[in-house]
Amino acid sequence: MISGIKTTACFLVAQNKAFVEILLPLVNNLCEFCSVLKKSALTFPVVFELLIWLFYVSIYKYSYYLDIAHLPHIPDNDLPYLQICLYSICSTLYVVPYYRWAVPNLLHHKKYGWLFLLTLIYFIFLTVINNMAIAWIFEKFTEIPVQKFFHNRSLGVAMDLNIILTDSIAFLSIAFSRFSYQNEMKRHQVETDNLQLQLNMLKAQLQPHFLFNTLNSLYGLSITGSKDTPRFILLLSQMMQYILYDCDQEAVDLKEELVFLQGYFELEQKKFPNASIFLKIPEQVPSIKIPPLLFLPLVENSFKHGRHKLENDAGVYAEFSIVNNQLTFKIENETLSMNSTLMKKNTRGGIGLVNIKKRLELYYPNRNQLLLHETNDKYTAELILKLT
Repeated sequence: MISGIKTTACFLVAQNKAFVEILLPLVNNLCEFCSVLKKSALTFPVVFELLIWLFYVSIYKYSYYLDIAHLPHIPDNDLPYLQICLYSICSTLYVVPYYRWAVPNLLHHKKYGWLFLLTLIYFIFLTVINNMAIAWIFEKFTEIPVQKFFHNRSLGVAMDLNIILTDSIAFLSIAFSRFSYQNEMKRHQVETDNLQLQLNMLKAQLQPHFLFNTLNSLYGLSITGSKDTPRFILLLSQMMQYILYDCDQEAVDLKEELVFLQGYFELEQKKFPNASIFLKIPEQVPSIKIPPLLFLPLVENSFKHGRHKLENDAGVYAEFSIVNNQLTFKIENETLSMNSTLMKKNTRGGIGLVNIKKRLELYYPNRNQLLLHETNDKYTAELILKLT
């Protein structure tokens, strides 16, 4: 954008050097201002349109009309005959419907022949008629010597090929930039809506999946008459509240997610009290926003396929670490033997791993690593996220 401004300025200076001393300092200040605009709510077409009206209409055309008017010099006045500046603006207003509505509409419907015809009509016939009419109005409200300039233009001395050419280039540029920007914004909005829909579907998919697994655990405790069943139900209630309400947000605090996982590990430990179910988290957890339930599929996968269900000396070990803006979650478990009834019944992965892979692609494109490693007796999953 900045290079385009300088190029445009050089072109205008080459066409008319009368305003070079005014233009160049403004260009230098504008180049600094553009870096601020990038952070503001102003869009590129709006900024570009303002620049055209500022530099081309208010300065270039004003300077051009001053040159051809041959008016007496006014000492110590950098902006003489402001009536001419006002005329340059008013005589250009007719082109606003052209570049704001007509051109984008014709481009949208791909009526390029009509666009060419409309451009000829606008910048040849309408330009002359408009300039003559505006000059006639200004003639009524001005005095000599500037009145003579408006009188001549009202009589038809308004066919300026230089102005017609630069008008058409300037305002066609605005029209095309507005059209391209609006199309890009529409495409981006469709992609954003589609992305949000995918994320909502994936998140909704996890909720019944988690509830199914935990209710199975609750059933196992209830039939054995475990005294920990009330505590189990309370934990399950708290976790379901987190899933159903807190996880409606696009992102949650990492601390909240870790509290949820700690509760889930406690539930698994109560279900298999003789197994070793362990989750290690940092003592100081930074304030980081992450997608809700991002790590849950990996935990469920280890709980579902872990040998701790059958052997007391087996377990599940998980650890979170954050180093240099990189979040790492690692979980491993001893696996069931291939001849085990549970192993034959369950297949590793399923909904959970497919879900997490899709969510990682959507939330952390090119900023994630999911490493899965399986041997005869151990399964390890490691998720690495680059936070910035």
